[in-house]
Amino acid sequence: MDALASPPGAEPARGEGAWTLLDERDEWLEFSRPVEKSSHAGTAGLWESSVVFEGMHCAACAGTIEQALRATPGVRQAEVSAASQRGRVVWDEGVTRPSDWMQAVLRTGYRPLPAHDAFATERRQAETRKMQWRLGVAGLCMMQVMMYATPTYFTASGEIEPDLVNLLRWAQWVLSVPVVLFSCQPFFRNALLDLKLRRVSMDLPVALGMLITFVVSSLGTFEPGGLFGREVYFDSLTMFVFFLLTGRWLELRLRDRTAGALEALMHRLPDSVQRWSTASAWERVSVRRIRVGDLLRVLPGEVFPADGVVVKGQTSADEALLTGESTPLMRGEGQRVVAGSHNLTSPVDMRVEQVGGETRYAQIVALMEQASTSKPQIALLADRLAKPFLIFVLIAAGLSCAWWWSSDPGHALMIAVAILVVTCPCALSLATPAAMLASAGALARDGVLVRRMQALETLSHVDTVVFDKTGTLTRDAFVLEEVRLRPGVGRAQALGLAAAMAQASLHPLSRAMVDAARDEGAAPATALTDLHEVMGQGVTARVAEADGSFNDLRLGSAAFCGVPALAAQGPTTHLSDSNGWLASFHLREDLRPDARASVEALRREGVTVRLLSGDRPEAAARLGQLAGIDDARGGCLPDDKLADLRDAQAAGASVAMVGDGLNDGPVLAGADVSFAFGRSVPLARAQADFVVLGDRLSLIPMCHAKARRTMRIVRENLGWAAAYNAVGVPLAMAGYMPPWAAGLGMAASSLVVVLNALRLSKPDTQPVEVH
Repeated sequence: MDALASPPGAEPARGEGAWTLLDERDEWLEFSRPVEKSSHAGTAGLWESSVVFEGMHCAACAGTIEQALRATPGVRQAEVSAASQRGRVVWDEGVTRPSDWMQAVLRTGYRPLPAHDAFATERRQAETRKMQWRLGVAGLCMMQVMMYATPTYFTASGEIEPDLVNLLRWAQWVLSVPVVLFSCQPFFRNALLDLKLRRVSMDLPVALGMLITFVVSSLGTFEPGGLFGREVYFDSLTMFVFFLLTGRWLELRLRDRTAGALEALMHRLPDSVQRWSTASAWERVSVRRIRVGDLLRVLPGEVFPADGVVVKGQTSADEALLTGESTPLMRGEGQRVVAGSHNLTSPVDMRVEQVGGETRYAQIVALMEQASTSKPQIALLADRLAKPFLIFVLIAAGLSCAWWWSSDPGHALMIAVAILVVTCPCALSLATPAAMLASAGALARDGVLVRRMQALETLSHVDTVVFDKTGTLTRDAFVLEEVRLRPGVGRAQALGLAAAMAQASLHPLSRAMVDAARDEGAAPATALTDLHEVMGQGVTARVAEADGSFNDLRLGSAAFCGVPALAAQGPTTHLSDSNGWLASFHLREDLRPDARASVEALRREGVTVRLLSGDRPEAAARLGQLAGIDDARGGCLPDDKLADLRDAQAAGASVAMVGDGLNDGPVLAGADVSFAFGRSVPLARAQADFVVLGDRLSLIPMCHAKARRTMRIVRENLGWAAAYNAVGVPLAMAGYMPPWAAGLGMAASSLVVVLNALRLSKPDTQPVEVH
């Protein structure tokens, strides 16, 4: 792959050999993941590859690449986003290889590169520098051309000697040649390729306008008395080239701030890491060579390259990518570390447990790549309109030129040029994807992954949110709510005994007892012997008394402890000794601290909030009351939840489902839009449209508000693009818009759309307050 990923300034390898390097499985594994088994016998199956395409500028470019990919045998699906310049290709290993469909794209004039190309940043910087050089030449020449053109602006015909007028024209021509040969080169190159491949993109009408203006003005310079000698338009040419390049350069910079934000998250793994070798020494190896069981040393400032367990050392790790929380977490011996997180303070040794596509980081990257290439319906409509609109522009320019030709051929051609330039559909095609991409990037930084861009549009219309209970409104833990004691027994004494016994069990209630004793400062009893857990019932132990005898203890269910069951709401564990019942501990599920505030935030947005749980109806009602949800229903099997959701949809509701993703697959898939909540979600198999990382329930109302704001900005962008064309086209056809003004309008329209979308990169609202 080195031949393909050569750094800027190096001549890339030519010929098929350079591309066939990617046909080796180890190479395509770097930017591809398996999807399913192939329908062809004896083959491995379908692969999904993430690719970056260089040279794209508009929706028509994306459509051209998609057509080339879909026409390649073995390519099942192809989606390309003009906003992110990324694509998703699903291909059959039994029919094709990456080199086949990559060369098909190369023949259309766009350069495909693996999404995880090591030199992507350098190549993007080189593209920006080259754009700056073209812009600088155009700007310098424009100012000089304007200086020579100014005398003719303020004098009447005949006031300047004809020879001096011709001299000024020649000076303008000389200064315009570098603009045409160097600054306009990308437009002409792409337009020639369009003609060769019999296609239409935004560069064709723009390049045609530039060429017409230069040829007409050159003829007027060479033959002042000829058909086009009345006026030259070098000032208009250099101005609108400068404006177009300025707009494209600023658009490139702004796109790096939106698509680049996602790319920065997706390219966090290091290139190499220290590994303990068979020679009993540390050696630096490529991350690709890491295998399960390897012992790695990760230094401060480095990124953990794989999932594993710390075996030596202690440090703090930044896991914001996985949890959305910026607070560093302590990681010591025996604790897990995850790929993509940063080692902040001290060197640690880790044992690798998962690598490559099996890591949680790789699953997150797969979701982000899917989101960066998916297109909502409204964007697909704009893409479909782009090419017909460009054809309409060419026809309108030709008809307008014919209409005005009889009065002044030179002016007629300039009207055609103005129409070709002003009606470029960049703003229309960027209106939706720019906003969606900026919003997805902002949500990713906050800890929410968008799997489908269409879900943002759907979420903006949601009027009902349904929560699951366990693992969603509650955390995977219990808290001590009430303690009942035998007369003469102290709370600290009973809690210390219970905690000492609970340490021998991994049951959630036992873990809650240990945490409660620690929080209350109740020291666990240390004289316990014969600790033994009876699976599913409880724990037994013995404690030595002062007289040398032993007291038999039991912690667990009422039947196990030999005590009558007490009326209690919620889970209860009992403690007994040789004399009978000693204490009862009533626990409750730990409601997330921001649950009630999140429900209130949704209600303020006019959203109906409901609770559907598989737990007992009384437990669901109690938790619903704590969370502020009046409509709480318990005893629901997955099929019951799905039936309830479909009834609500049949009544006209647009429903969002929030579940933990473990047993809510059917209802998550059946909802209009869905959230998989919690760290335990198997990301690669999640049915949800949004995956919430970490423990913040407040991200749900924040997502809803962000989706509404996103669609508001999309509508603003589409409205601006439509209004701009509605005003610009008639003005250009009527002859009231010179080419330089058309170039300024085209650049400004695209910038307005991108800048408006960039507002979504900022925080949408203040964080939900936790009461």
